[in-house]
Amino acid sequence: MNKLFMSCEEASHICDKAQYNESTFWERLKFRTHILFCGLCKKHSADNHKLTEAIKQSKIVCLDSKTKSEMKKCLEQELKNQKL
Repeated sequence: MNKLFMSCEEASHICDKAQYNESTFWERLKFRTHILFCGLCKKHSADNHKLTEAIKQSKIVCLDSKTKSEMKKCLEQELKNQKL
């Protein structure tokens, strides 16, 4: 493909990069041109944006490393017990 047009696979990758502000100006320009002609990629972009916003608003709390380590030990012990 030429420099202005891109495949849907490349458009999807740039869409993902753009969600995290990792895309260049040129990539965003090419992506916007692509979604003018591709309804599937336009829908993917809208869905991706909704998902990103939902995650931002969800106020997810991650486990601390001590709790993760304890859970890992318990899981490993249970797996070990099942093999016996």
